[in-house]
Amino acid sequence: MTNDSSRASDSNGQLADPKIFERIVIVSGMSGAGKSTALHALEDLGYFCIDTLPTTVIEPVLEACRNASVKWIALGIDVRVRMFLEHFSSALDLIQSTPNVDLSVLFLDASDQTLLSRFSATRRPHPLSTNVQGPDCGAMALLDGITSERQRLARVRVRATDVIDTTGMTVHDLRRRVVELLGGETSRGRMRVRLLSFGFKYGPPIDADLMLDVRFLPNPYFVEGLRQQTGLDEPVETYVMGFPDTKAFLHRAQSLISFCIPRYEREGKAYLTIAVGCTGGRHRSVATAVELARRLEETLGTAIGVAHRDIHRDVSSDRASEPDIIGGGVRGMGRAVR
Repeated sequence: MTNDSSRASDSNGQLADPKIFERIVIVSGMSGAGKSTALHALEDLGYFCIDTLPTTVIEPVLEACRNASVKWIALGIDVRVRMFLEHFSSALDLIQSTPNVDLSVLFLDASDQTLLSRFSATRRPHPLSTNVQGPDCGAMALLDGITSERQRLARVRVRATDVIDTTGMTVHDLRRRVVELLGGETSRGRMRVRLLSFGFKYGPPIDADLMLDVRFLPNPYFVEGLRQQTGLDEPVETYVMGFPDTKAFLHRAQSLISFCIPRYEREGKAYLTIAVGCTGGRHRSVATAVELARRLEETLGTAIGVAHRDIHRDVSSDRASEPDIIGGGVRGMGRAVR
């Protein structure tokens, strides 16, 4: 049902087929089947997403996106209202008749029992549920709403290019399936990985998923001529990389992270921040973060972002409060504080 090769794109996220300038995904399906999860996955892939859009305004919305040079668009269509449902086929025909547009219609479905369980778990009413009196009114109203919606959406399901049955799926399973269908062979479909160097004396980053501590390495701060430089400068980089412990650490860190990343992606994780910390965040953590990113790019074949949170801190004013190496005291205090 799906031809993934037609959706392939290059490493910059542009459509690989030079004749296609715009990619549009229509997301529809049963309430409770996972439309919101699918749209979130598409948004992480780089699509500009609009949810619960009436079919009568699709054309002006697409025109506005074109004027803003938005090329990847995902629309969550609400076709439960009969007036909107009547315009659905004509709206699709209009998009398909537009030159240089790659159109996909994703329909999400699930068994009635699964939908009943999901609505019961969230305690939300079905949008088309009816008012039924009696002891079983809640269950009957919900089932009636599901049945009515399934009948109304039958004509939409027929126009779908991709149908996903989410019965038995977790949100992570659904996300992976959406990425497989609509992500293409592009870095947009991969988890975004960032290495962040920092100084422990200023506190750990609050957004770190993994944290590596390189304070066991010799500190260039105490080497004449290296204090005012950073890990981006060649003398500091050469100093830090010259120790066997640095090489051993990088080898093990590269192996661990290369093992973890595909498994994080498989579980639907969209972002991964790996924090590398030293005392001040200007020397050891900077040099090791840059080298680790380079190694991971070679191993994984994807771009790794690198940022340095504390590299521009003023070492001349900050060092007075750093614990001394000998005795655990504080610089300038004269004796250790007990």
